[in-house]
Amino acid sequence: MGKRNMRWVILMLLGTVVGCSSVNKSDSSLVEAALNYKPQAMENYVLGAGDVVQINVWRNPDLSGEVKIRPDGKLSSPLVGDVKAAGLTPEQLSKEVRDRIATYVREPQVSVIVMATESYAFRNRVRVTGAVEKPLSIAYTEGMNVLDLLLSAGGLNDFADGNDAVLYRQYEGQTVVIPVRADDLLSRGDVSSNYRMLPGDILTIPEKAL
Repeated sequence: MGKRNMRWVILMLLGTVVGCSSVNKSDSSLVEAALNYKPQAMENYVLGAGDVVQINVWRNPDLSGEVKIRPDGKLSSPLVGDVKAAGLTPEQLSKEVRDRIATYVREPQVSVIVMATESYAFRNRVRVTGAVEKPLSIAYTEGMNVLDLLLSAGGLNDFADGNDAVLYRQYEGQTVVIPVRADDLLSRGDVSSNYRMLPGDILTIPEKAL
């Protein structure tokens, strides 16, 4: 193979690598909608395995008490037996319990209070992966932003292509890919992409193309 042909092949391969290193970003209108999205309020909290709830049946202390949702997503309660709780809101669970004990208790009044949100802490972590000093997964904290996450990860490593970073966010059943200029944020103080983090967000820093 001649030198000219060899050079052409190398350039083609480099072009392929560079092309593959970039992730397609989402449509700008979708990105804006995802950035303005606010997660559901605590009153709409969805129960999960590991959560502890207080079931109160009015005037029936024997039917009331704290119970932990098992790994199979179910809990056990007097007169109720096993009931699927994971995936329900506290209000939906209280209705399920009320319907089940209505055979034994006349016009029961049931309330469910969330006492411990173990599943929330796992399902709503934030993560940073790729070319950072310490890839990590940490519990979401209200007010956390991109800069907080990058600093927690020790910053970018020597191989990072920080200005081609992306933030993955779940929004209305789809994954939105949001561009983040992490290098400008850290080295120039450009806060234009210092977005607030939301539970479940994943920040990914790619490596520079060779």
